[in-house]
Amino acid sequence: MIFDGLDVSYGEMWGSHRGMTHPDPMSRGVAERRHAAGMEYAVLLSARERPLALVERWPRRMWRVYLFDDRSWRMQMIDFKPHSTGMLLAHRNTRWQFSSEREHSFWKWEVQETTTVSADGQVEVKSEFAGPRGASAEPLPARTSGPSSVPVRRFSAPVETFLCPVPEFGDWQVFAPFLAQQGHEPAATVVLNDVSVDEGSGPLRPTGIEQLFTPGACDTSDGPAVVESVDAGLLRITSGQLVVSDPGWIGETPRTVAVPPGEFPVTLSLLRTPRGTDVAAAKVTFLDVPPREWEMALRPDEDLGLLGEGQFYGVGVDTGTAAFLDATRTVIEEDQLDEDLFIPLDSHFTVELPGTEPEPNLIAFRAGRGDGSYPVWIGRTDDGQVGCVVVDFQLLSADGGE
Repeated sequence: MIFDGLDVSYGEMWGSHRGMTHPDPMSRGVAERRHAAGMEYAVLLSARERPLALVERWPRRMWRVYLFDDRSWRMQMIDFKPHSTGMLLAHRNTRWQFSSEREHSFWKWEVQETTTVSADGQVEVKSEFAGPRGASAEPLPARTSGPSSVPVRRFSAPVETFLCPVPEFGDWQVFAPFLAQQGHEPAATVVLNDVSVDEGSGPLRPTGIEQLFTPGACDTSDGPAVVESVDAGLLRITSGQLVVSDPGWIGETPRTVAVPPGEFPVTLSLLRTPRGTDVAAAKVTFLDVPPREWEMALRPDEDLGLLGEGQFYGVGVDTGTAAFLDATRTVIEEDQLDEDLFIPLDSHFTVELPGTEPEPNLIAFRAGRGDGSYPVWIGRTDDGQVGCVVVDFQLLSADGGE
């Protein structure tokens, strides 16, 4: 294919997706802000509604380019890293061969060829043959000659032939010459056409937070349900910093909210559906005043402008459990944590790890339907004070999220 124009669209990292459009598109504006912040995103370059290349911007100035053939099959992957010349070095180039469309759909390649280039132009080419079950690394020549080692060719080449400029945002013509490796020839001039994606409503909005704690019947994707509000005890805050975290993974930079010291009630929202009962949300209340507005709880390094449609910064859960605690509260050793917290939560919705007064305690609860990332909302009063903090497990929210 000879092309004189490329349609440009932006989205999240491609991952294992092998379709022809971004599974999670984003606007140019969000992608540009992510670029300036050194964050990851992906750029899809298409022509005549066919994907030709997917460019992924990785942290630490790394790039990855996937190349597609005329069948829109992903057939090649090139990894770039910074070179001492100030350019990018195509330091690893992997190509695949597939025997049929079915084998490609299951990613069962027949031949994989990997070319690795060092910073001074030393080249290594390795070819591998995947056996009938895709489990062996038998080399292609082994079909006839029978050697057991993977054949490797080594030689020197001018490193300049593996270099390309570091692209400024939007300068995707930098990668156009690589498309020729899959038979796509660029014309003398290549015009880039942005595929418009609306900014939309932006990051996840705190819609319906109050309804999470309003008892009564409601409808869900699982059918009719009932919301029940239950007391989970008093949380003792001594440092003026509330932490929302997985109690098994309290990191060095936990998600914190500045709050007054004292003892404050914790409330769970239980959602009873035909499939069972889950914790839909948890709230700690500091002022008995309805919030005037809600805001997402952010770390100092988090910027809402870097989020796409419906996205959020949230608390990560890896034990199926979340907790409210004071910033100075430590947890006991792992085996005791299992005994005192995780095992009791198998049969209870919430559990308290007490502290010796006046030391702070910890109140943990089941996290919705399991592991994931969940938004934390701060409810502020008319005068800007923190009235409550809610972690929403996304079982009833009007907005989705990622």
